[in-house]
Amino acid sequence: MKYAVYVISWVMLWMGTAAAQQVMTFDDLYGYDQVGDVRISPDGRNLAFTLTHNDLIENKRTTYIYLLPADSGAARRLTTREPSEYSPRWAPDGHALAFISRSENGSQIRVTRPDSGDYRAITNLSTGAGGMVWFSDSRRFLFVSTVYPDCADDRCNFVRDSLAGANPVKARLYDNLLFRHYSSWSDGKVRHLFVGDTNGLVTDITPGEYNVPPIAGGGRPAYAISPDGLEICFAKNTDSVIATSYNNDLYVVPTAGGATAKIADKPGNDGNPFYSPDGQYIAYLEMIRPGYEADQRDIILYDRAQQLRKNLTEDFDRSVGSPRFSPDGKYIYFTAVDLGFVGIFRVTVKDAKVEEILNDAVYGGLNISPDGKTLYFTRSTSTEPGDIYRYDLAKKEMRRLTFYSRELTARVAMRPSEEFWFYSVDSLPIQGFLTYPPDFDEQNKYPLILLIHGGPQWCWLNDFNFYGWNVHLLAAQGYVVAQINPRGSRGYGRTFCDAVSGDWGGKDYQDLMIGVNYLTERYDYIDTARVGALGRSYGGYMVNWICGQTDRFKCLISIDGCFENLSDYYSTEELWFPEWEFKGTPWTNRELYLERSPEQYVANFKTPTLVIHGQKDYRVDISQGMMMFTALQRMGVPSQFLYFPDEGHSIRKLQNLRYVYEVQLEWLATWLK
Repeated sequence: MKYAVYVISWVMLWMGTAAAQQVMTFDDLYGYDQVGDVRISPDGRNLAFTLTHNDLIENKRTTYIYLLPADSGAARRLTTREPSEYSPRWAPDGHALAFISRSENGSQIRVTRPDSGDYRAITNLSTGAGGMVWFSDSRRFLFVSTVYPDCADDRCNFVRDSLAGANPVKARLYDNLLFRHYSSWSDGKVRHLFVGDTNGLVTDITPGEYNVPPIAGGGRPAYAISPDGLEICFAKNTDSVIATSYNNDLYVVPTAGGATAKIADKPGNDGNPFYSPDGQYIAYLEMIRPGYEADQRDIILYDRAQQLRKNLTEDFDRSVGSPRFSPDGKYIYFTAVDLGFVGIFRVTVKDAKVEEILNDAVYGGLNISPDGKTLYFTRSTSTEPGDIYRYDLAKKEMRRLTFYSRELTARVAMRPSEEFWFYSVDSLPIQGFLTYPPDFDEQNKYPLILLIHGGPQWCWLNDFNFYGWNVHLLAAQGYVVAQINPRGSRGYGRTFCDAVSGDWGGKDYQDLMIGVNYLTERYDYIDTARVGALGRSYGGYMVNWICGQTDRFKCLISIDGCFENLSDYYSTEELWFPEWEFKGTPWTNRELYLERSPEQYVANFKTPTLVIHGQKDYRVDISQGMMMFTALQRMGVPSQFLYFPDEGHSIRKLQNLRYVYEVQLEWLATWLK
């Protein structure tokens, strides 16, 4: 009887709580402060981290740095002076904290003393400063600035920029590729590494025509300082045509100046260098295959004295991220995407044994305490945005340290995403996640929305995602939301990830369609007559492909998607990508480009489609969205084109994000309700 009373009381409590909660809105989604960039102090007593606030009225984001006791306690705001301050970095002696301040004169390095509040401006370069890393002496630091390669000092850069700004002719003359990248055009500058000190002196240690760090693929950061401060390791790409190359190599250079030496020169991508605590090794991430930006990353251990290399994760069939040595140098901790989660792992330096530490959520911002006993990180689940946690390695106990999302999760009704599995046409297990409306009742019928991720070598994660859409905001409109990880997705291993290359619109498409069949046949509460599909980037390509292959969807939304593969090749900037994915160029493998081009199937277009694209998208040129819309209109298919003149390959401005959600939700309601 007591048990029955307990159950009834619990159910009544749950019903009361659910009734009190609200349905998610856009203001809820972007109204809470977001944690990022966690850094532990050298003495292990404090954590510095960033907190980003979205001002939905002023249409801007501001980021500040906070200080939090590493055990538990209240955080306090550490920086207050500029519109945005970020990238906190502790000096090795623990007395100072450097960070990047974004103000009217660009991004500059500032230093504060957390104990006294003293604040100093360290750089004041016309070309700005970022990516700061301390030397062990806590006096010097390494940083990046984008400069004219033939300028010897900052005054030269300032004069050149001033003359360019005053010149009424804004034309630029180019004689090589890459002349634009992601959302900006080349202005003749390149990135260089500088050594600076707290007195304001700076020295360019990578002069010349090459970008250091490289434009793409070098890692974060793409450079490191030896423990004794005598050497710097960095990634650089010296290939003649950068637009077709993903071949970053690793170099070392004496801090005092001198000749550089190449230490990693495989034809694939090498990056993310970091030194062991005793300086014996440089570890880095290696990709084997040239031109393949989504190749699996392994940890390579380079013995500096013997010049020998060892692959520590050769038998670990996942791609490595965010590697770092334990303080005693015995382990390298890292993260890896694994079946829809991002886990924390470690590998022993001595015998290359990989051990799983945590793998039940999406973990990031990994830090290790100075004594090596505790991990600090952000942790996110499908219903909880990332907050900071600590984990005792010996006791295997976790404690939450920040609660910035607690008010949101208490006030807004959300149901945890449900993991599901089905089999592909060739009997491979395929994973997906299903998210239900907050007031879900299985006796009712609901429209189904299929979300298609980009990449294609990425995946949906079981976290509180913002990649394209938030599933809870969509589900709150009365939809069941499906996220499927088809062929090409990360987290299954190398072979599965590789399978999409050369086969766009093939088995990846079949996986998605079989997944939709599985859901509509298994669950009676899904209305098979009301199914929509939404995709961005590669997902946008897949939506365009779906439009010419099947009429099973009631409506579609295509964002930043490729429509015509030949013209996409000639208008994109990172040419290594289509050359790998389509196994050659349009003049060496034209048949595949045409065969897997949505444009070839325009005669089959029937499904109402909303097309969304930004003018500054240089990854997938806006002409692709315009052509898709033109084809739909000429075929007489109900369609709309949402054009953003101020956005690139992703929508970033807050009011633009609000509007793109409004337009999409209206489109879905028109066709699915």
